[in-house]
Amino acid sequence: MNCISTGIFDLFKVGPGPSSSHTIGPMRAANDFVSRISALPLPDGTGRIEVELFGSLAQTGRGHGTDRAAAAGLLGERPESCDVERFAALLRDPKEVYRVVLDNGEVCFSASSIRFRSDRSGFPFSNTLRFRLLAEDGSELHSEVYYSVGGGFIRREGEEEPAPPDLPYRYRDIQSFRRLLAKYDLSPVELLLANESALTGRTTEEVREELRNILNHMHEAVRRGLDASGLLPGPIRLERRARAVYEAALLREDPGARQILLLDAFSLAAAEENAAGHLVVTAPTSGSAGLIPGVIEYLRTCCGIEESVLCDGLMIAGLIAFVARHNASISGAEVGCQGEIGVASAMAAALLAFVRGDGFDRVECAAEIALEHHLGLSCDPVDGYVQIPCIERNAVGAVTAWNARLLASASDPGKQKVSFDEVLAAMYQTGQCMSADFKETARGGLAVCTLCC
Repeated sequence: MNCISTGIFDLFKVGPGPSSSHTIGPMRAANDFVSRISALPLPDGTGRIEVELFGSLAQTGRGHGTDRAAAAGLLGERPESCDVERFAALLRDPKEVYRVVLDNGEVCFSASSIRFRSDRSGFPFSNTLRFRLLAEDGSELHSEVYYSVGGGFIRREGEEEPAPPDLPYRYRDIQSFRRLLAKYDLSPVELLLANESALTGRTTEEVREELRNILNHMHEAVRRGLDASGLLPGPIRLERRARAVYEAALLREDPGARQILLLDAFSLAAAEENAAGHLVVTAPTSGSAGLIPGVIEYLRTCCGIEESVLCDGLMIAGLIAFVARHNASISGAEVGCQGEIGVASAMAAALLAFVRGDGFDRVECAAEIALEHHLGLSCDPVDGYVQIPCIERNAVGAVTAWNARLLASASDPGKQKVSFDEVLAAMYQTGQCMSADFKETARGGLAVCTLCC
């Protein structure tokens, strides 16, 4: 059985925006490349590095910060502890030479060492990087190809997939997950925690402590976004508006309007932090890193939901993302924004249903409704920046998640005609049929129909 073996902290990763597949993935790939060349012999103790970016990484790489992410990774920055000020300043001076000290000598690179190749060169994934270690005479000493496959996950070409770990509970979709719950008389969180402990060696309390850390990172992103003002980076000159929406919400007398505007404000705040290249939590990607934090911030501050309940809710949201990644995709380059905002909205709807005490039937129903109404959502960032329509989509997706949970709570889940597994299969099929122009390349949709400069 090809079972799910993704860990919750592989999914919820801290790193710099604006795009997990364009920043976190390439930074991790660069980290790995440096570790592999560290002990290789260098003629005269010196050499240089060249980086080639292919496909979507080339087409929107500057707007998404991929060149800076690769440079930061080569210089030892890691996503979870990245110095965002240093990250933002990299490659500004095209003449600056960066030096990397290895065990065996020193290698250098500059902005011109990072090259954008618009073709895919036959690679199986759109988001592809090739790192090359060259001697001073230009001869190649070593090279590696990496694929950034969404959500900050990477694969190295030629590397065999590790054998799946021996998990106590093996499932591959929601249907098989349900069978395990019935067979072993477990709650969803009990099952997920048992698998997480087997994957990581952490105790249940250690897992919960790290979940609290993830919640804190999400909270900090929302609060930083609410405190910030001014223009976001890039040529669009888009002005932050989370604070203004938050202030407008507080003035609304209609409680329904106030609730929706607060959800909007909290989601916009974290999404704007992502667009600024600051630290966020992938949920499941950086492009959708405002949606779940926005919902959780509302639950925490406006509904008084306890942190322990929110931690369990994160596990349920993680389950939805595990199934989506395993059976379809969470990559905008592969299936469009339905795999990012659509999956994030489904995760949030499931979380909302769970923390409100709904049974697992309604948890699944809420996730299905939210994802169903994002089918066909294209990924069409204006100018290649994760700003328009990406930031607003986080807010709209949060409100959709809230409504999806309400619909599920007011309906008989036994009469639901479409399962989450079925709508996920439809999402993947839709993504496979979608033109590449509408999948993160900035060659279709709003990306070419809107003049924002």
